Amino acid sequence: MKKLALALIGITLAGSAAAQMKPEEAIKFRQSAYATMAWNMHRIKDNIDGKYNKDEVIKAANVIQSIANSGMGALYLPGTDKGKGWVETRVKPELFKDKEKVGKVATDFNREANEMAKVAATGDAAAAKAQFEKLGGTCKACHDDFRTKD
Repeated sequence: MKKLALALIGITLAGSAAAQMKPEEAIKFRQSAYATMAWNMHRIKDNIDGKYNKDEVIKAANVIQSIANSGMGALYLPGTDKGKGWVETRVKPELFKDKEKVGKVATDFNREANEMAKVAATGDAAAAKAQFEKLGGTCKACHDDFRTKD
């Protein structure tokens, strides 16, 4: 019961902190997180396409897993559909309208990120490559539906 109470307090505090955040700050934080994830996706890809280094893949997969489970949805505040963080946001307005589809995409990404960390820990390069493709598919699904093209 004590753990549940602490968790609820944490969620409440995180939610109130996000609610007080300026839209440009929220955009900047999420852009930073996505840039960090992209760097780590590249680290994994470089390893599965080249000489496989289990430790590098584990580190990168753990970073992606952490960000995936960090509650980034709180950074999609009202008013963050337009504006600038480090650069102009590329989020499509549909992200703020289709909560069911966003929830599915986010759930799929979290599941595959968690699985990527598990697979990376085994050291099996072939399994890591297969899981990386699944993880990348969830990134693509979100980009296709909710991000403007470069």
